Amino acid sequence: MKKLTDSFVYLRHWPSAGSFGFNTDILATNPINLSVVLGVLIFFGKGVLNDLLDNRKQRILNTIRNSEELREGAIEQLENARARLRKVEMEADQFRVNGYSEIEREKLNLINSTYKTLQQLENYKNETIHFEQQRAINQVRQRVFQQALQGAIGTLNSCLSNELHLRTINANISMFGTMKEITN
Repeated sequence: MKKLTDSFVYLRHWPSAGSFGFNTDILATNPINLSVVLGVLIFFGKGVLNDLLDNRKQRILNTIRNSEELREGAIEQLENARARLRKVEMEADQFRVNGYSEIEREKLNLINSTYKTLQQLENYKNETIHFEQQRAINQVRQRVFQQALQGAIGTLNSCLSNELHLRTINANISMFGTMKEITN
C-alpha cells in the first residue's frame, strides 16, 4: 500500500505544465519516442487505413457500377419508349391516312348511291308522268269516241228512216258478198 500512496504523493509534486506550444529542443522532445510511435502507427495503421480505403473504393466502384447499370437500363427504356412512340406515330399516321381515304371512299360511295337514287327517282317520275299522260290520253280518246259514237248514232237515228236503213244494210251485204267472191 505504501507504493500506492507514494505514487499519489509523487504525482502531487509534478511541476505544472506551462502553455501548449512547439518545443524546438531536440533533446527535450525525445525524437526517438516520436519516431517509434509514428512507426508503430504507420505499421499498424497502414492495414486499417488500407482496409478503410479499399472498402471506400469498393463502395464507390459498386455505386458507379450500379449507376452505370441504372443508366443503361434507363437508356434501354428510353430507346424502347422511342421505338413505341415511333410505332404509335406510324400507326396514327396510317390510321389518319386510312381514315381520310375511307372517308373519301365513303363520300364517293354516298355520292354515287345518291346519284343512282336520284336517277331512279327521275326514272320513276318520268314513267309516272308518261303513264299519267297515256291514261289521260286514253280517257280523252274514250270520251271523244263515246261522244262521236253518240253523235253518229244520233245523226243516224235522225237521218235514217226504216227504208234507208234497209237499203244501207242490203248495200253492205252485197259489198261483203263481192269481197267474199274476190277473196275465194
